[in-house]
Amino acid sequence: MIIAVKRTSKKRLIIRILSLIVLFIMFTAYYFHMSEKYAIEEKEKQLTQIEDDKAFEEKTKKQKIEKLIYREVESAVDLIGQLKVRNVKIISKKIVIVCDPDTNIDPLLVRYGTLALVKRTLDDIKIAIDLEYIVESKYNEE
Repeated sequence: MIIAVKRTSKKRLIIRILSLIVLFIMFTAYYFHMSEKYAIEEKEKQLTQIEDDKAFEEKTKKQKIEKLIYREVESAVDLIGQLKVRNVKIISKKIVIVCDPDTNIDPLLVRYGTLALVKRTLDDIKIAIDLEYIVESKYNEE
């Protein structure tokens, strides 16, 4: 046997209104909690995006500078003559080119002027070209 106890209509109405109010308060608290959590996630995404953009920009800058240096070395070797060049190195912001002792380096000295330091020995000619000024001027052009 099932017995159902019914309350008076005023009490039932008050309980329904209170339960609806509590339910509304719970949903609004959940909404504000989730919106705050979403805002924090958006800020984190923006920060990571900014960091990624900076890293990409730095990488492209390094690649451009590397290409500029490579082109400069190519042009310097072409001015001297590829058969006369023994060794090419980049040491602390300078291109160091080692050539045969009978190499004509006048075209190189005309192009680079005081940026090219020359040391002649009996065995070879060592030329050091300052990269800092060259890269700055070429990078600013592009």
